[in-house]
Amino acid sequence: MRDIEDMLTLDERASADFILSLRKQWSATVYPAFINEFNDSGEVISSPQEGEIKMKKMSLYPWFSHLERIGQKMMWRLGSDVVFRCSDELLAQLNAAPAVGKGSLKLDPQLDLPKWYTDIDIHMQPGSFYSNDLSGYVYQFGARIVMLRDNDGYKFHKLFANTALPDLPENARVVDIACGFGKSTRPLVSRYPSAEVIGVDLAAPGLKLAHAEAEAEGLAIHYRQEDGRKVGLPDASVDLVTGTMCLHEMPQPAIIEAIGEAARLLKPGGVIRFLEFQPTGDPARDATVYEHAERNNEPFFRALFATDLIKECEKFGLKDAKWVAFDERSEGLRPEGWPERSDWHFPWCVLQATKVA
Repeated sequence: MRDIEDMLTLDERASADFILSLRKQWSATVYPAFINEFNDSGEVISSPQEGEIKMKKMSLYPWFSHLERIGQKMMWRLGSDVVFRCSDELLAQLNAAPAVGKGSLKLDPQLDLPKWYTDIDIHMQPGSFYSNDLSGYVYQFGARIVMLRDNDGYKFHKLFANTALPDLPENARVVDIACGFGKSTRPLVSRYPSAEVIGVDLAAPGLKLAHAEAEAEGLAIHYRQEDGRKVGLPDASVDLVTGTMCLHEMPQPAIIEAIGEAARLLKPGGVIRFLEFQPTGDPARDATVYEHAERNNEPFFRALFATDLIKECEKFGLKDAKWVAFDERSEGLRPEGWPERSDWHFPWCVLQATKVA
């Protein structure tokens, strides 16, 4: 199965290199200067909301915000152009995968997508993740550049699987919520070779791509088009529920419902692990992350910060709930906190809890 990047022309590859370089300069040069300007004022900031108001008055704010947003738009434009130029071959690859092979693909054309999901182009991806059969390829292409190539070979998700996920019994069942095009699901097969691995997502295009690539690699993964708040599995039938970068895309009621559904699915003693973001206590950094909701079309980012998920876990019978810092570039799970870094990066954090036995 050919990778989308193998189909790039020289001009397209040059464009991708330019966009990647632009994002790296924004991260390593513009962001540190912006943080210095924020801190040099000496103004006391008591919340991300206050920090957001302050940063919009700063001289570097137009550069900082515009470069992130325009870089994102350039990335999606290039990805869309490449994917639709190669549409015949890409669609043929998707359609060649059997619905049932080593794994399986179960789609639901009648699934009612939530209005909060369809009302906005998440991450500014035109048409978002669900609008046509090629949306999964566009998302996959963009995700590589957004991560500054640090997730090539699924390095980031392997780090999560290997450092943040617990050992499980043989023949366990693992459910990956909001699995997208499978980037978070594949490492689960290596982490748990005997497990039944299930990936759940709202968007059919990403699931089709995830399934096709899994079958091409001989991976037994079962993909299902379902709402992560209403998974079609019995109560107390799952050993691990995991999700990466999904809760912050939901409004607060949906976030809480997703945690409740995870609790319903878990066996006694089963665990959740959600890789997300949390405030760090650094006013400048927290303000830039908080305002990312506006810069990158992620309106519910703020809802995650406003939700006490430790308390919500307790309500659903999930004990020992806590957030643990995560270093996505080298160490993975990092109980001692985030490492010092001057470049732009998210405050990655893992929500972990255990179903009461």
